[in-house]
Amino acid sequence: MANSIVEIILYIVCFVLSFYAISAVQFDKFCRVKQPAKVTLLMFLCALALSYLCTQAILALTIYNGLGV
Repeated sequence: MANSIVEIILYIVCFVLSFYAISAVQFDKFCRVKQPAKVTLLMFLCALALSYLCTQAILALTIYNGLGV
């Protein structure tokens, strides 16, 4: 139970940090799309994928190896 709560909190923290980092990239210059909703969706999906990878890496190095809670 404690591990799942830690995982959820870690997913949320990594997502917020990923979205903050990805917002520095100007995707509208790469995409040349006249609809900003598509660019926002692309940023959201990239942040989601990056947060998943970061969370899995952190969990593999800590909790899954018995070093965490």
